[in-house]
This record gives sequence, C-alpha cells and structure tokens, in this order.
Amino acid sequence: MGPFLRLAASGWIPAKWFLPELPPLSDRTAKTGRLKLEIVSHCWNYAHFLVYQLSSLANFPPGKTTVTMTVYYCREDERTTALLERFSPLRVPGVTWNWRESPRQALFRRAIGRNHAARNTAADWIWFTDCDVMFRDGCLDALANVLQGRRDALVFPRMDRCTSLLDDTDPILVAGRDRMEVLDVDTGRFTKKTRTRASGSLQITHGDVARAVGYCECLPYYQRPSETPCKCHEDRAFRWLLRTQGTALDVPGIYRIRHQSKGRYTGSALNTRLRKRIKRAMSRVR
Repeated sequence: MGPFLRLAASGWIPAKWFLPELPPLSDRTAKTGRLKLEIVSHCWNYAHFLVYQLSSLANFPPGKTTVTMTVYYCREDERTTALLERFSPLRVPGVTWNWRESPRQALFRRAIGRNHAARNTAADWIWFTDCDVMFRDGCLDALANVLQGRRDALVFPRMDRCTSLLDDTDPILVAGRDRMEVLDVDTGRFTKKTRTRASGSLQITHGDVARAVGYCECLPYYQRPSETPCKCHEDRAFRWLLRTQGTALDVPGIYRIRHQSKGRYTGSALNTRLRKRIKRAMSRVR
C-alpha cells in the first residue's frame, strides 16, 4: 500500500477518490486580531534538538499570538521525558506547554499524532513541525501578522535558515545532550534556504481545515502504528489531499539544525554509515 500511496500522491490519482471535499472557503473563519497557534512536534531520541526548540520559545516569547506547544513523546525515551519534565514548570508569556504521551508504536508513525492534534486543536492555525526547528526573534509575531484574515488550507514560510549537516561531536549537539536548560545557538552558522512547498516541518494548516479532515486520516495506511520508525511519506500525501503545495508567506526567524545521525533509526553500524553518506551526497546536490 505504501508504494501505491506514494504514486497516488505524485498526482497519478485524484485526491477526491480518498477525500471528496475540503471545507469550502466560505466556511473557514478569516480570523483577525490575536491568533491562537498550535505547534506540533514529535520526539524520539531527539531531546538534544528539542531542547533548542523549546528554548527558542522561552528566549523569544510571542507577543501577538497565543501559542500551544504540543510535543508527542514516549516515556520509554528517558531523555525526552526528563527534558519535558524540566521545562514543565517554566512559565513563558503567551505559551502553554502540552505534552502528549504516546505508545512507541504510535509515535513511530508521525501522521498518527498529527491527526490527533489536527482533530482536537482549538487553534486558529496549526503548525506541523519537527523538533529540530527553532522559532527565533520575531518569527511568531510576523506569522501572526501575515495570517490575519486568511483562509488558505495550507501555508508555509518562504525561507528558513539551516546549518550544514552536523556531526554528533558538533558543539551544538554536544550542548543539547549535556545541558537540559534554556539554550541558544550561534546564528552565524545558519544559511538561508528558499522553500517552494509546505514540506514536512513547514506545514501550517488552517484550524477549520485541520479539524474537518485531520492529517491523512482518510488513508488508513498512514494511521497504522509501527514497530519501527517510518519515513514520513505522508507529508506529500497531506499536500495532495489538500490539493495544494501551500501558499508561501514571508516569515523571518525560522532556524533548523541539520544533522547526519538519525535518532529514529536503528540497525548495524554499516547501515548507519551508509545512511550518513547518502544524506551528505543529497545535501551537496541540493
């Protein structure tokens, strides 16, 4: 079923076969004023990245929007659990922490948590992201400004800033592993990247659309728990179901830490080295 759905999401099959209708534009609230935003992350063995994401909200709290920071995690991941417990008492103006414990098998299929968040959000907009993304100075307030009165099903930042592929010994990653506290990074190590679609960590969906259709809920394959971490092919499927690549918006202050090692993967040392080499090669091509 996976290969079939990837082929379908490439445009070979009409999305209406699986999701006949989206909420019409007239039924979507064109909210203005102080917006409610929910940010949704997943974390498995990535506490050393998540600490920077949570820290970015503490260092640069929103002034024009109310943010719910939702993190799906598994208690078996002891470092992530400890990190969330450390941040729970931290009071950040305009931010509410929302930790959602999940079974490991559900966490390994990211669309399950995203669908749960989409169906249950009370926000005007919901941002599906990854835990290696940071929301720095002016990001969330600028987002609130450009979302005023909009009804788009899906939007995304036109640009973000990324590091090169960092090795496990890089000081940024070492600090993230060693210090469970509010941290910051050297922004000089990040370079601009232009985005052309709402990719996996940059998918911002209208709340009315999210509540109506969920996140790939109509594709049971992507709602099936897994014993091993799954690649996130459902990102493309989500855009396909919404009939859009997303609308690009100018939003500053988005930073992403790129890294060679994947905490979600297990396997032999040979397989790990091979994945790293492939990722470095793909990075050079991009």
